[in-house]
Amino acid sequence: MDIPVAATAPDSREVWDSLKRAIAHSSGFQRWLSEKHSAMKLEQPLDLDACVTAYLRQALETLAY
Repeated sequence: MDIPVAATAPDSREVWDSLKRAIAHSSGFQRWLSEKHSAMKLEQPLDLDACVTAYLRQALETLAY
């Protein structure tokens, strides 16, 4: 009996949530977030999606050099 791949593969939201949690717990992200947070002196809670996206964008731009 063959199981369709789509039925067993996680959807993109599940993959993003898992990846986001892993990145958020990494020491590199924690250091980056600490630096950004203190530089901007933010008092409101941060949007984790936006922070991880910005972190990944900056990391990729740095690697592109």
